[in-house]
This record gives sequence, C-alpha cells and structure tokens, in this order.
Amino acid sequence: MPSTTPFTSPAWKRCLPLAIIPLAFLLLANRLDAVNHSNNWAVLVCTSRFWYRSVKRLGIPDSNIILMLADDMACNPRNMFPGTVYSNSERKLDLYGDGIEVDYRGEEVSVENFIRLLTGRVAEGTPRSKRLMTDERSNILVYMTGHGGDEFLKFQDAEEISAFDLADAFQTMWAKKRYNELLFMIDTCQANTMTSKLYSPNIVATGSSAKGENSYSHHADSDIGVAVVDRFSHFVLSHLEGMNKTSSSTLQDFVNAYSYDIFHSNPGARSDLLGRSMSEVLMTDFFGGVSSVELAALPADSPVGSAAEPTKPEAIWKLTTSRWNSARRTADDSFAGPGRSLQGHANWRKLSPTLLLTLTFAAHFWAAHKLT
Repeated sequence: MPSTTPFTSPAWKRCLPLAIIPLAFLLLANRLDAVNHSNNWAVLVCTSRFWYRSVKRLGIPDSNIILMLADDMACNPRNMFPGTVYSNSERKLDLYGDGIEVDYRGEEVSVENFIRLLTGRVAEGTPRSKRLMTDERSNILVYMTGHGGDEFLKFQDAEEISAFDLADAFQTMWAKKRYNELLFMIDTCQANTMTSKLYSPNIVATGSSAKGENSYSHHADSDIGVAVVDRFSHFVLSHLEGMNKTSSSTLQDFVNAYSYDIFHSNPGARSDLLGRSMSEVLMTDFFGGVSSVELAALPADSPVGSAAEPTKPEAIWKLTTSRWNSARRTADDSFAGPGRSLQGHANWRKLSPTLLLTLTFAAHFWAAHKLT
C-alpha cells in the first residue's frame, strides 16, 4: 500500500482550493485596508497654479480640483508671454496650459472663503465648482504658498490665516466626516510653524522651512526679470513629473530626498497624526485618481448566484462584514497559527488588487467544480 502524507492525501487535495480562498481574501483585505478611500481632491491656494497641471495629469479630474488664485500672472501686462506660466527659464513646460479652471480668483481668495470651503459652510447659492464635495472616504491634498511667518500665512497682503485657524478648520472637517486622510503642504517662510498646532486624526503635513528660516526662490527668467518658482515648489514639481498614475513612490521616499543643499532651508514633515507610516502612503494616494472596487457576497446557496437572486453588480461584489472577518480569521489560524495574525505584511499589501481578485474567484470556481 503506497504511503501517503497529509499533503498527498485525497482529502488534502480537495481542501486545498478552499484553503486558498480565505488567504486570497486576506491579501485583498489588507490592500483595501491600506487604501480606504474612494476619491481624491486637491485644494490649491495662491501660487499653487503650478500643481494644477500635475495633479490633473496624475488622474484627479477638474471637478475635484479647487484652485484659488489671488493674481492672474498669465494675463499680467508685464508677462512677455501672455496666457502662459512657466516653472523654468527654458519655458519647456507651460503650467497654465489649456483648460485650466480657476474657481476662486482675485478678491474671492480670502481667509473666510478658504475656511468656508474646507468646512462646507459656503453660501446656499454657491455653484458646485466652488464647493469641496468630500466625505469620509475622500483623501484631500491642501497645498498653500505665499508670504508668511511664524504661525501665519498672508492672504492678499491684507489678512492672515494663523496656525490655530487652520488647525480648527481641519478639526471641523474631521468632525463633519469630510475626509479620510489629509495631506497638508505649505511653501512659505517659517512654513513648519503652520503645522505645529494641528491635532486632528489622519493628517500628514510638510513645510518648506523651519522656524526662523526663509524659503527661497529657485531661479529667475531674465526676459521677464523675476523668479519663476520657489525652491520647494520646483523640487516637488520635478518629483511629480517623474511619476505616473501607477507609481509606487511613497511619501517617505519624497521626504527622504529633502536636502538643505537643495532648499537652503530645513523642510520638515509631521506624521504623528496619520496613524500609519509614511512608507505605506503612496504619493498617488493624494496626487492621483482613484479606481475603487468594493467586494460583495455571493448568494449563500450558489457561488454564481441564482434565478431567485439575480447577480447584480452590487450583489456580486459586496463581501459582508461577517464573511470577510470569518475568512480572515480562517486564514490567520491556517497559515499563521491559532491566535496569530497575518495582517500587516507590507509586501502583500503592495500586490495588485486585480491579481488578488483573479486568484480569489479562480480558486472559488475551481473548488465548486471539483466538489460537485
């Protein structure tokens, strides 16, 4: 009689596909836990027009970009190249470009309007293009540039927003479930002081200079006689231009590239409020578009549905909480040992959700076929 082992027995061969299913669900669950948002938004303030083209190129639609420009540099009479804005003296990349949509301009760019925009307290007749239509599954990029100092940023050289004002606005957003995670970036003198008062959950922040330091321009265009971009904004723009929609670059990679030699100041980053490491946060979690998939449970009596319960998309792709948790517990016990968890393996979270879906349903249908 030929010898058998647990791994060559017929019983094990029948159970193997079923063992794969909870593992596949676990891998997909870990990936979805890491990216728990369904839409990205960007609020670009003052001279942040440089960012409009970049976030749009990476997938954030015009409808999800709020652009506030105090001055129209493209149409300024001193601009020798009307209708254009360049970030370098070679003028190879027009940041203004075709189809740029300015939502707040001139006197509309005020502290009051900015805070109302963030908190959703805009006037009743405000058009949709001037509203931040976010929810608890939205990731938001807030990028601000301009003149500032110790815990303040100027608007129009006439009023200021303080670090306390900003912190309270973000807290209101969190209380009203207006974001999932928020990335705050600021390029101004003593920029890091504007992040010092933040206290709301799920926020990561970075600034271009420390307290007591200036933020400097990068280079000038001799034809128009002014500096065309700040050092910090130039650095970020260059980083984004090297990315695409599928880039694996993380916030930690971005921050690791900071250098005094580049900025002539000491930029800083604050992630203590975020709840996860910056090495787990993809740049495209804030700068790119989002393609979201929600899993759903199949009818209990059939892996592919039944005539009594049609296989509608929402019925097929939605995995109930109880079954999800059960699958994860099963995988934990089977592959990590009783009471231990496989959750948190960073390499698994980087696997393609499409690959995991394919593995899951291939194993499911294979098992259903073999056991019938």
